[in-house]
Amino acid sequence: MSTKQATLSLYRRSLKLALDWAVHRQLWRGQAVYIRSLFEANRNVTNPRQQRALLKETEKLLEHWKHPDPYCHPTAPGGSKYERNLPVHNLDPPPPLKF
Repeated sequence: MSTKQATLSLYRRSLKLALDWAVHRQLWRGQAVYIRSLFEANRNVTNPRQQRALLKETEKLLEHWKHPDPYCHPTAPGGSKYERNLPVHNLDPPPPLKF
């Protein structure tokens, strides 16, 4: 994975992690702007060693701030509405046809 792809992945994961901790969307928006400013501050780093060090540091921070019970959409697997009220399948074989 290239550095650009890894950076984009970390940025997206950090936004999702902030969304797990935010109670309201307005609070998350402030955090998103702050996260963007942190990534923009290191945008012009061209040294590959510094880039790798920044990526490792960001990975550690994401692991440290990982939410113990992340938000899950209600209809997603593990959500509160996942597979609720599914139609009951009839397991009995159909009656034989009469001619």
